[in-house]
Amino acid sequence: MSCHALKVNDLSVWFETDSGRRQVVDHISFSINAGESTGLVGESGCGKTMTALAILGLLPTSGVGVSAASIEINGKDISSLNAAQRRAVLGRDIAMIFQQPGTALDPVFTIGHQISAVYRRHFGGSKKHLWQIMLDSLEAVGFSRAEKIASAYPHQLSGGMRQLAMIAMATVCNPVVIIADESTTALDNSTKSLILKQLERLQLQHKTAILLISHDLAMVRQSCRNVLVMYCGRLLERTDCQSLYSHAQHPYSAGLLSCIPQVSANRPPRISAIPGQVPSATDLPSGCHFAPRCIRVKPQCQQSVPHFDSEDDRAVACFRPLS
Repeated sequence: MSCHALKVNDLSVWFETDSGRRQVVDHISFSINAGESTGLVGESGCGKTMTALAILGLLPTSGVGVSAASIEINGKDISSLNAAQRRAVLGRDIAMIFQQPGTALDPVFTIGHQISAVYRRHFGGSKKHLWQIMLDSLEAVGFSRAEKIASAYPHQLSGGMRQLAMIAMATVCNPVVIIADESTTALDNSTKSLILKQLERLQLQHKTAILLISHDLAMVRQSCRNVLVMYCGRLLERTDCQSLYSHAQHPYSAGLLSCIPQVSANRPPRISAIPGQVPSATDLPSGCHFAPRCIRVKPQCQQSVPHFDSEDDRAVACFRPLS
């Protein structure tokens, strides 16, 4: 049996503050097979980006704690690598497409220089070879005039073009795993569609495993096979997208789905909302963190943490799941 492309086992992230430890990712485990896309969804502040940065080892070492039983890429544990060993992995085996390419790209170097530098660090090669590899990566994400894009600086490109350039940089080494963090935020629909198609092409062509972080459940449904629902640093539900949309089992998952506007030709769009708001990491409620906002809450929910079975294909952390 082949190993998972990405397997995260018991990952936690916390902040050290004057008033004590504040948990932002709470003992989560999941895996993604090669050639599959999994969505990680939840409201802002639920710990999605923290999870991604912890997997890659990009969180600051001061004031932030990270622990994991293991973080495996193709069966190789990267959780205990030192800084030099991790640099050899990032970009080659696992790469990230950041939410804000305008700040992730270096403003003083051309796009071509930055993409070539990633490939050169891992594989080396002559200037001619690096130049061709870089142009191929730009053409692969849809640029018809790759040489012009290669000679441009980030500020000379539109937001959508910068995001495509980020994808070219993340995929130039054909990594095993790509983490895309809100990669289509603030983009028009045509550019968003183009980016999703390029990610799908890379997934199919290179059997890349993709973790797609988003608050856009409609996009996740279109692009992913499986979905993880996160709230206050905990996983509340894991299932395939079809099952989630047809019958969500956790009240929070159902609440997220109800927030998607229902458009009808005969009436205005109907928009629902989950009552309350995501609690601060400094003031998390005991028991199930979603209990104060849940319409199905019982005393047990406020006193105990529901179990989440990370080994089941479909899992839900709820004492009173939707039947």
